[in-house]
Amino acid sequence: MAQAPTNLQQIYSIKKMRELARRALPKPVFDFADGAAEDEQTLFQNEAAFDGYSLIPRPLQGAKTRDLSFTLFNHKLALPVLVGPTGLSGLFWPDGERETAKAASAAGTAFCLSHGSTCTMEELADTAASPRWMQVFIYKDRTFTEEFCARAEAAGFDALVLTIDNQIPGKRERDLKNGFTIPPSFDALTYLGMISRYRWLWRMRNQLNHMTFGNYVRPGSGTDLSTLAAQMGDMLDPGMNWEDVKWLRKIWKRPLLIKGILHPDDARKAVDLGVDGIIVSNHGGRQLDGAIASVHALVEVVQEVNGQVPVLIDGGIRRGTDVVKALALGATACLIGRPQLWGVSVAGQAGVRRVLDIYAREIDMAMGLCGVSTIEDLTDQLITSTTRL
Repeated sequence: MAQAPTNLQQIYSIKKMRELARRALPKPVFDFADGAAEDEQTLFQNEAAFDGYSLIPRPLQGAKTRDLSFTLFNHKLALPVLVGPTGLSGLFWPDGERETAKAASAAGTAFCLSHGSTCTMEELADTAASPRWMQVFIYKDRTFTEEFCARAEAAGFDALVLTIDNQIPGKRERDLKNGFTIPPSFDALTYLGMISRYRWLWRMRNQLNHMTFGNYVRPGSGTDLSTLAAQMGDMLDPGMNWEDVKWLRKIWKRPLLIKGILHPDDARKAVDLGVDGIIVSNHGGRQLDGAIASVHALVEVVQEVNGQVPVLIDGGIRRGTDVVKALALGATACLIGRPQLWGVSVAGQAGVRRVLDIYAREIDMAMGLCGVSTIEDLTDQLITSTTRL
């Protein structure tokens, strides 16, 4: 197992973890995780939008002890921060997805495996991490979507996450500038910069030449990233529609969530079709630059859903107070993407666990200072909008 730093307790914030990840990774690899589409305005707005809300503490309500746990789809989770799907986690640390899943499970929270993971969903299931969710898309070949569902069910995944905002790849200009394509087209200076990240190169020495998109390897398909990436891009269906959601609901009997909902009417339609959960998300700004910030979309989605199904959110969540604000606005829980990649880049499983611990400590502190003892007590009475939306 790759060696992790021993001073993780000195990493006191998600911002600090990001900085350490930037120092640890070659620039193209860091930018692949850190960057977003075009001018990255939605990435910026995701984070900045939380500043438009202020908490209203009521400390005399007596929150001597706090309980961060809650129940989601019959699983009791220790904190309202889940690990969302991020592709190619194995590029940041050897066996990155499995290491991250173990960290999430140890922290008492859920992990969602990306369709574009470097391990297979069956290999992830071998970790026994629980609860575990599986990301899926609507493919032109619906039988492949059906195959994904059957494999996820056989591997004991607890929920399926249909992602709807990635049917056309976003224009991620940091990747284009860095030559981060598949296969990569790096220049000499980039390779020289990679050598300066010798610890990453040493950790990854046995991984880079064998890395693949595990869930897409099929007999006769080849296993190299270039071949599979071309196949994956061609498989996504921009023509997907609500009929596909209806069809997926029929073939998947366990909890089904839709990730990528931003409009309240879409949330209503999803609930009417029997979807079990909504994830308010703009893909971390990596798809449509200029899309509404997730937390701004959350408010109307929560109002429309009116408690019928859990509403989760991702995008820009960098502090425990961001989580507290999201829950006060009606979210059931938050998902993180980039922060867990920064954590795994710095220290593998231990780094992700540290990320989750930072969130837990900050949430606990914010709840105590607000006079709140349980997650259920985080209501709209504790928050106000300080900017005009």
